[in-house]
Parts: sequence; structure tokens; C-alpha cells
Amino acid sequence: MNGWIVPAAIAFVTWGLWAFVPKLTTRHLDPRSVLFFQTLGAFVVGLAVLASLNFRPALHGPAVGLALLTGALGAIGGLAYVWAIARGPASLVAVLTALYPLLTILLALAFLGETLSARQWSGIILALVALALIVG
Repeated sequence: MNGWIVPAAIAFVTWGLWAFVPKLTTRHLDPRSVLFFQTLGAFVVGLAVLASLNFRPALHGPAVGLALLTGALGAIGGLAYVWAIARGPASLVAVLTALYPLLTILLALAFLGETLSARQWSGIILALVALALIVG
């Protein structure tokens, strides 16, 4: 079995739950409070990862800055997601926001020189059609 399948399956399940649970929590807490506790939960995971590194993470200035930016972008996106799901149906908000890889693909094409096959472009088009069918 490929070494990426199990971690990808774990990501699928945990991200699926991550996208659903805020709909439950925003019934009782405002989106900013939800994000605070969500971030606290991520902090606990971060401490466990730090411990697994014997409290000595690798350091490289530019990469650390990019990692911090990634965390900030994730938190801002998480707050926007919680606000959206607090106000809209989980079925639509989750589908719309789950298409974020399209932006990643476009950025990879533009800045990393990656290419897509005709089959992959077809998949992107079908994802957009699926979004239109679900939202419309």
C-alpha cells in the first residue's frame, strides 16, 4: 500500500468532521469564541508534535515565516468558515469551501510550473459543474 493512503484517509475523516462540528458549536457559541477554542485544540496538538521533536523543531528563517503565515491564513480561513457555517447550511458551505484546492492548483500552475493533464482539467471542470448543481 502506498505510504500516503492512510494519512490521506485520516485527513479526509478529520477534515470532514472539522467541517461539520462547527455547525453544532455555533448553535451555542459565537464564531469568534468557536475559533478561540478551535485554536486552543490545535495548540494542544501542536504541543504534542513539539514533544515528538524533543522540543527542538527545525529552524530556517524563511520557512518558519512561511509556516507562521500558513497558520495565520488557516486561522483566518477557519474564522470565515465558522461565520459562514453559522449563517448558512452546512451542506452548501462545506461544498463551496471544499473547493479551495482549485486556488491551490492555479497558484501551483502559475508559480511552481506544475502542469495538468487533459484528464485533470476535466476533473476541475466537473468539480465546478458539481458545485453549480449543488448550490443551484
